[in-house]
Amino acid sequence: MPIHDWARVSPGTFHNFHYRWLAALCDALNAGGLPDGYFAMAEQRAGGPIPDILTLHLPPPPGGATNGHTTGPAVATAPPQTRFVVRSEVLEYARRANRITIRDDLGQVVAVIEVVSPGNKDSRNAIRAFVGKIGELVDHGIHLVVVDLFPPGPRDPQGIHKAIWDEIGPDQPFDLPKDKPLTVAAYEAESVTAYVEPVAVGDVLPGIPLFLTRRQHVRCPLEASYQAAWGVMPAPIRRLFDPPAGGP
Repeated sequence: MPIHDWARVSPGTFHNFHYRWLAALCDALNAGGLPDGYFAMAEQRAGGPIPDILTLHLPPPPGGATNGHTTGPAVATAPPQTRFVVRSEVLEYARRANRITIRDDLGQVVAVIEVVSPGNKDSRNAIRAFVGKIGELVDHGIHLVVVDLFPPGPRDPQGIHKAIWDEIGPDQPFDLPKDKPLTVAAYEAESVTAYVEPVAVGDVLPGIPLFLTRRQHVRCPLEASYQAAWGVMPAPIRRLFDPPAGGP
């Protein structure tokens, strides 16, 4: 399903979709999108920041029992292929020297998924807080997927990835393609490597990698969960995206 132009509607309208999309994304991950021992939960604390979705890891049950559950998807080990791949070798050494493992009462947090909302970019303090949260998660060795379906603004003129990389990586040039102003990105925290796919309104969401370890990842089911969330949107909201009467 093509990405809708969420900049056309109110932040509250997107918030309604955002809520349903996160629920659908959790469902897709927990219904076979993650291998055994991993599961997703929404809005749990991870060492201070409050992310949208966490991917958690529990040790296998005694004797390897799975309680009837399947083993989940095949876990890829080959490096993902995206339009942009950026790595910081200096930061990789620093992370190895001071790695902190975050745990809660359910298990070890290994990954976070963030869907950017208008409020994350509507002020200088808001975007600083957002990229600071991402930087803290990477500092703790937690992998990320970040999705921004809103075009760049005065506080992120080259998109959310450049704002994030300025926080967590070395000063490197990055020019967001003019015909692809939206961003889907994965961050592998152990080697501090970014995999970035610029997208546009009308595109299908790419199968960005969701890292579980430095060398293992699954495809984040963004497109399938987006379709599921859109499929239950109320008709008045869906009509907001209809072409104007008499338009093309």
